[in-house]
Amino acid sequence: MYLAPFEEIIATAGPWALMSAYNSVNGPTMTEHHHLQVEVLRGEWGYDGVVVSDWLAARDTVRAIEGGLDIAMPGPLTVFGPALAAAVRAGEVAESTVDEAVRLVLLLAAHVGLLADTAPAVPESARPVPPDGIATAHEIAARAMVLLRNENKVLPLDPDAVGSIALIGRAARDARVLGGGSATVFPARIVSPLEGLWAALPTKVALTYVVGADPNEGFDLTARGFDLRAVLRDDDGAVLAEQPLTVARVRWTDATLPGETAFDALASVEFTGTYTPQETGPHLFGIGGLGRFRLTVADRVLFDGMQETSEHADPFEALTAPPTPHGSADLEAGRPVTISLLNATPKAALGPIQGVSFTLAVQEPRLDDDILIAEAVTAAAAAEVAIVVVATTTAQESEGFDRENLRLPGRQDELIARVATANPHTVVVVNSGSPVEMPWREEASAILVSWFPGQEGGAALADVLLGRGEPGGRLPTTWPTHLADVPVSLVTPTDGVLRYDEGLFIGYRAWQRHDVQPAYPFGHGLGYTDWHYENIVATAREVRVTLRNTGSRSGRETVQIYAGPVDADDSRPAYRLAGFATATADPGETVHVEIPLAERTFQIWDETRGRWSARPGPYLIRAGHSSIDPGLSTTVRVTATDQEEVTPAHA
Repeated sequence: MYLAPFEEIIATAGPWALMSAYNSVNGPTMTEHHHLQVEVLRGEWGYDGVVVSDWLAARDTVRAIEGGLDIAMPGPLTVFGPALAAAVRAGEVAESTVDEAVRLVLLLAAHVGLLADTAPAVPESARPVPPDGIATAHEIAARAMVLLRNENKVLPLDPDAVGSIALIGRAARDARVLGGGSATVFPARIVSPLEGLWAALPTKVALTYVVGADPNEGFDLTARGFDLRAVLRDDDGAVLAEQPLTVARVRWTDATLPGETAFDALASVEFTGTYTPQETGPHLFGIGGLGRFRLTVADRVLFDGMQETSEHADPFEALTAPPTPHGSADLEAGRPVTISLLNATPKAALGPIQGVSFTLAVQEPRLDDDILIAEAVTAAAAAEVAIVVVATTTAQESEGFDRENLRLPGRQDELIARVATANPHTVVVVNSGSPVEMPWREEASAILVSWFPGQEGGAALADVLLGRGEPGGRLPTTWPTHLADVPVSLVTPTDGVLRYDEGLFIGYRAWQRHDVQPAYPFGHGLGYTDWHYENIVATAREVRVTLRNTGSRSGRETVQIYAGPVDADDSRPAYRLAGFATATADPGETVHVEIPLAERTFQIWDETRGRWSARPGPYLIRAGHSSIDPGLSTTVRVTATDQEEVTPAHA
């Protein structure tokens, strides 16, 4: 269950490097896991790339090298280097073990052409032309969106027929397009839903925007409002380098400082530029990171002193901890003010890592949600269509902590319910990276999940809402009505240990023996046309499905194949996803889709024999829209001849 995705990636993508994690599995930590990294990864799967540790995850010299770790990060001060040489001299590690790790690192260097007189594995002439980044980001965002509900086909909107739209929600203006922590990159631009709709709608359509309700209760770490550059100086105040900032944050190691700045020469780093507020009122400013700071806003010093944090059990908490508030300033919406954050002691060490890391953050005036929601209801009632964009925030969904619940933060649930009451044509866009509870789902006309759609998310959303693109995504997870309904939810370790007592019954498989129905099942997703599944023919090797577009427009359907033994008992899931493919057809057109079935479909992992074993017998093969859609089905009788036992590989 857990190794299968990695096994497929090794077999089909041929990666040159993998990263091992921090946690332990059945005893050893992953950087020291000889069974998984040497016996399974390299032995059974034939992987010949390098294994690199997550940052600071390598803890023991001998156990790491013996466990199959090739590179300990971040260098150069790690459990390898001099410590590894000493272990070899002391007879604790065989020199041949180190030689093998070195060979794999040199092989990686050869692959990318870093060795003298060695051509890269993929020569320049054979590399594909880089795609249009903006167009690709736009297309991926649109295709990934999942339409959960579409009563009376309120979507897509006809821009020539609709006269007015009320766009509601903080996330409609201040789009959340990326995950938090290590999932964050800083794109050159971000298209918000508000900007996307403004650009896509004809001028005759009246578009009104209101905030509706503010889910943000802490500092805003986005780049919105800031126009800054970082200035690096030496002890004499001479400028070593300057760098424009797309976000009010820097994270540099000693080897990645801007320009050719030497780490030893660096004495200070200053953020300098302007901040343009979007609201009028008191703005609270905060600083994240360590050092001696001087913060000036509109020529007024808000803070001048040392910022220190307490010792953390996890050293990375010093980087991920929320910013500390350091004074407020009354500002006027739309009026830029000068701003400066000087870090006079920017150099810091996090274990063996040396670098610079600090953040400038702002919290806008907290507006009265009662007033904001009332404004949203008024705007919705006056418009033909209401579009409400709701979102999680980095305080609920990010790196370094678990979610405490599946609720939308703030009063966003109330906002949707009241807007839906005021306007029967209410479309809800859920801007989150994972499931949320939707107590209002029966009241909304349409529900569209945009996920974290990337920099072109707003433009892609406009295309989907207006029918210029089709929401092509299908749910990769099961969405419950309530968190309490989830069959597997005990995921907090006890005394540092997390047991997997659910066995194979995780995800949609767990719901198969659960009495409660989910809000939306695994695989669910609607399009903008209708499909009729007409026929299914299956063998032990392939499924052929015939379907017809019975709607009025061209569309794309994701045909999902589920398979399971007819005589399934309670010890194993009754069915699982065996394959899927997309079909595209014009109105009235019939298409045929052929989906291969892997040998693994009809095998089980024999723990006693340590191998995959065929499981002959009758199998129910089903094709449909989701994991619970009855769709079309047929039976295939699988024999031992059809499915011979294969080379051992772990589930």
